[in-house]
Amino acid sequence: MSRRVVRQSKFRHVFGQPVKADQMYEDIRVSKVTCDSSFCAVNPKFVAIIVESGGGGAFIVLPLAKTGRVDKNHPLVTGHTAPVLDIDWCPHNDNVIASASEDTTVMVWQIPDYVPVRNITEPVVTLEGHSKRVSIISWHPTARNVLLSAGCDNLVILWNVGTGETLLVLDNMHTDLIYNVGWNRNGSLLVTTCKDKKVRIIDPRKQQIVAKNFEEPIALQEMDTSNGVLLPFYDADSSIVYLCGKGDSSIRYFEITDEAPYVHYLNTYSSKEPQRGMGFMPKRGLDVSKCEIARFFKLHERKCEPIVMTVPRKSDLFQDDLYPDTPGPEPALEADEWLSGKDADPILISLRDGYVPIKNRELKVVKKNILDSKPPPGPRRSHSVCDPDFSRPALEEVLEEIRALKETVQAQEKRISDLENKLCQFTNGTD
Repeated sequence: MSRRVVRQSKFRHVFGQPVKADQMYEDIRVSKVTCDSSFCAVNPKFVAIIVESGGGGAFIVLPLAKTGRVDKNHPLVTGHTAPVLDIDWCPHNDNVIASASEDTTVMVWQIPDYVPVRNITEPVVTLEGHSKRVSIISWHPTARNVLLSAGCDNLVILWNVGTGETLLVLDNMHTDLIYNVGWNRNGSLLVTTCKDKKVRIIDPRKQQIVAKNFEEPIALQEMDTSNGVLLPFYDADSSIVYLCGKGDSSIRYFEITDEAPYVHYLNTYSSKEPQRGMGFMPKRGLDVSKCEIARFFKLHERKCEPIVMTVPRKSDLFQDDLYPDTPGPEPALEADEWLSGKDADPILISLRDGYVPIKNRELKVVKKNILDSKPPPGPRRSHSVCDPDFSRPALEEVLEEIRALKETVQAQEKRISDLENKLCQFTNGTD
């Protein structure tokens, strides 16, 4: 009589649990656009969700603590002239988010720590280079201000958000629609999946496909007969991959190891309601005191439901084995260093004492100024109003006044928001 040997793993008993009803985000009109993206992006400060919007594209940004029913007049981030298809928080600045749209542009936004009074309509920078809708964006994991976008024109473009300039354009690499793009840990390579059923490993700086036609897979996992798009989320710290099917109502998770059979099924979190999209919290946004190893933000038709994945432990002490040092918010490289060929692993932080988000850091975009170009040498000309040398002081004066007025408006909005919060406290106190 043989005994079945059970594989040892600290993640064998991971279980998922939805939060209580009052910790959900209710009354959100989640976008109905047909697109393969996750529609949701989260970080230790905010949850952002692509929403229905008349006359253009929009997404809503909520502070994590602002749970419950969302005010129907809550400000949106608007500015795109067609639906928003993808959003992604900057890994090095929790107040900066990028959005991609059917209007062929990518926009980068600065989100204030306070709730603004009006819609946010002015992006920090607009990136124009695609000729068709842009359905994928992804920040570089270690280099500051490097953003990737992929569009239905089969192009992958890399941008320096700090200057608003194109760094690299990867063309003639994909013969059909690009389905997904992902970086490796240090951002030296990227991987794409494509409608032509090929997976490509690309060195973006050499503009070369390093690998395309793989041989047999090292592991094959049968899923189910559902034809919904799979949203994969991989946690490098625990080597667990979570698979969420759009239109499905479950999250399957597997542990990946270096030895055969490589992929080990752990469990399935099941619920009754299908998911319209899913957000995945970075490790530094988790509650280490409760042995939380992942947190999902499941989108329903009219709400967002956080789901907490936990390893059951009896001790209240910090669990070193569950929380190795993890990528923090500091970039390891500047954009020009990465472009010149340098690579660097993420700068890691310890979660032993938890993680406190950094206060709002402003994204500064320094575009090359056409006014800095010198006039051509030659005989002296008489100054006209159109002459750059003549108009420059006047132009700078106007720009300075605009900047000062914007600062005044932002300060007033913050004051209004603070007073509204005080009013809520008074109202709640009298109930």
